[in-house]
Amino acid sequence: MTETDKASAAAQPSGASLSYRPPRSQWWDVWDQFKTHKGALIGLTIFVLILAAIVIGPMLWTIEPTYVDLRARNKGFSMAHPFGTDQLGRDILARMMAGGKVSISVGMTAMALSILLGTTIGVLAGYFKHLEGPLMRMTDLFLALPLLPLLLLMVTLFRDPLSKSFGPEGGIFLLIVSAIGATSWMQTARIVRGEVLGLKEREFVLAARSIGTPSRRMITRHILPNVLSPIMVSATLGIASAIITESALSFLGLGFPPDFPTWGRLLFDAVDQMQLYPSRVILPGVAISLTVLSVNYIGDGLRDALDPRIRGR
Repeated sequence: MTETDKASAAAQPSGASLSYRPPRSQWWDVWDQFKTHKGALIGLTIFVLILAAIVIGPMLWTIEPTYVDLRARNKGFSMAHPFGTDQLGRDILARMMAGGKVSISVGMTAMALSILLGTTIGVLAGYFKHLEGPLMRMTDLFLALPLLPLLLLMVTLFRDPLSKSFGPEGGIFLLIVSAIGATSWMQTARIVRGEVLGLKEREFVLAARSIGTPSRRMITRHILPNVLSPIMVSATLGIASAIITESALSFLGLGFPPDFPTWGRLLFDAVDQMQLYPSRVILPGVAISLTVLSVNYIGDGLRDALDPRIRGR
């Protein structure tokens, strides 16, 4: 050992060892900030419990939601039927779990489609000046359309052809998801465009452009990561909006077939017996409200956690 090595060893504290610590992930900082939002944590807990109920519940409660038992119709709460039965003797608990799976699947799939469309149009309109005018005028046109009549028209025109091609359930699912996604991307596009217009003039973007970074790489490496916060908030709000829209269509009788339960369809079927059996309206209504409220609180928490001006305080 040389004199330099001896001096270094003597200078090192006794028992200390040098170890490499990897850099802390940014997502851990996001989670730390998210945990400080109590409403978001409660919303996340409720949403996870709802997901667990609709995914794991049917494995434990094996009664088929479409099974008809006329001898057990209009039963109240009991051990055999914890939520009672409807006018045809179908178990309401099983139908609630099956309906939740369909409603949340529609909400998340329609949200993904609307976020994809809105983000693409918003980034293109904000980054490329020659595309801003046509894309924003198209967005204004869609915003000016009455959405509910447009949805009703789309369902009326395309319901039978899609049902024949993909089956009653698959065709209606594809139709409702496409209709909701195609009519709910406009707010995301306007928000993303505004963020991109501000980012486009920032120093790091100008520096990347000065060294010849191509537009595709500029968007994927510099623009999109910095508009993640509004996109995530729009995504959570999009889930809630899609669930409400699907429930409204099913409540109007234009959603899934009568023997295919959704929360909106359960509300529609319970209207005639609302005064005699109010629980049949309360249960799906509470499920829709809790899901939408929990998703909205998750969106609030994500908005704060993904904002670099707030994160780290």
